[in-house]
Amino acid sequence: MNVPERIDLDSRAHTLTLHWPGARLQCISHAALRGACPCAGCRRIRLAAGLVQAPEDVAVVDIHSMAYGVQLIFSDGHAQGIYPWPFLEALGTVAA
Repeated sequence: MNVPERIDLDSRAHTLTLHWPGARLQCISHAALRGACPCAGCRRIRLAAGLVQAPEDVAVVDIHSMAYGVQLIFSDGHAQGIYPWPFLEALGTVAA
């Protein structure tokens, strides 16, 4: 399993940057992370052909490390999703 070497949280730009092995960087907006939340409640909304609604200015306010990913805590109070590393890597473009 590919695991980031470092994670940077930019509160001003509302982005999460993952530093993957091989000097690859991946930058994901907080709004994109909130909209893609993998928790059961958010999956249920998407399975019913809905969109997970999140304010554009939503922010990640805390990160809890798990062995297989991270739990993200958002400014809108949502904290149920655990984002596995492969899920995060698939969310956005990884640049070398």
